[in-house]
Amino acid sequence: MEEAGPLLKNLSAGSGRQDGLYPSGMVTMLAIILIVTIAVDILGNLLVILSVFRNKNLRKAGNAFVVSLAVADLLVAFYPYPLVLMAIFHDGWVMGNLHCQVSGFLMGISVIGSIFNITGIAINRYCYICHSLKYHKLFSGTNTVCYVGLVWALTLLAIVPNLFVGSLQYDPRVYSCTFAQSVSTLYTIAVVVIHFFLPITIVSYCYLKIWVLVLQVRRRVKPDLQPRIKSHDFWNFLTMFMVFVLFAVCWAPLNFIGFAVALEPTLGSSIPEWLFTASYFMAYFNSCLNAVVYGAMNRNFRKEYKRIILTLL
Repeated sequence: MEEAGPLLKNLSAGSGRQDGLYPSGMVTMLAIILIVTIAVDILGNLLVILSVFRNKNLRKAGNAFVVSLAVADLLVAFYPYPLVLMAIFHDGWVMGNLHCQVSGFLMGISVIGSIFNITGIAINRYCYICHSLKYHKLFSGTNTVCYVGLVWALTLLAIVPNLFVGSLQYDPRVYSCTFAQSVSTLYTIAVVVIHFFLPITIVSYCYLKIWVLVLQVRRRVKPDLQPRIKSHDFWNFLTMFMVFVLFAVCWAPLNFIGFAVALEPTLGSSIPEWLFTASYFMAYFNSCLNAVVYGAMNRNFRKEYKRIILTLL
């Protein structure tokens, strides 16, 4: 890779320029945030997966994407995040180049897999509510498995180019081996557009159409649509909409920073390092939020969480 020289230099230097980069209190806070994220991520997403497999009311086509999203979130909790935590404790990367590349690759798979699964959930909800007559044909068991497989195939296709452009590097500002936005202007713009803006646009369109239909039903503009939107369907849609909103809020700062710097490289030096770090850890924190949202807003998930926890106790 073209960037292997600088990368190995960073790795071998350990903490390098990171010495004294942040006050000890801020470093401690970052470590605590990551520890909480890892713990809630593992516990919450395992509960999500177990709940769907145990509760027949949750074994629906749409929840195949929910399970797939939980798997994407779990990926980072078991490997990349613990390595980031180790880098925080050692004030630098100590695990070598191979672990750096693998952790960066898995982190990329997780975030791209998450947004693609969220897109799949939005399309599923759109078809279920806005095209209910065709829904069961579109999302039959076989078709749904194929859709989930397509999500992961597209995820791998989207992340593989990083291995050839040398964009997975250790960044001492965020204690992580991650996508280096400065490698290529065009590549960074393409990544942000394809991995963030395009999926967000598709999801926004789906949820906007659903909201329009919901408002029409409630205002009785289309009273014949009333049977299509039952109370539990509406809450299920609202839950998935909240998952999307939280993802967009958590990942937007980092993507906007990357997009702005790619368009105008001189902005890079004017962005405070604490702001860049905060945007990264805000994005990391998103991986533990979905399971909490399901438990707070979906009665079936909440009941199943309680059953599983009481069984373990």
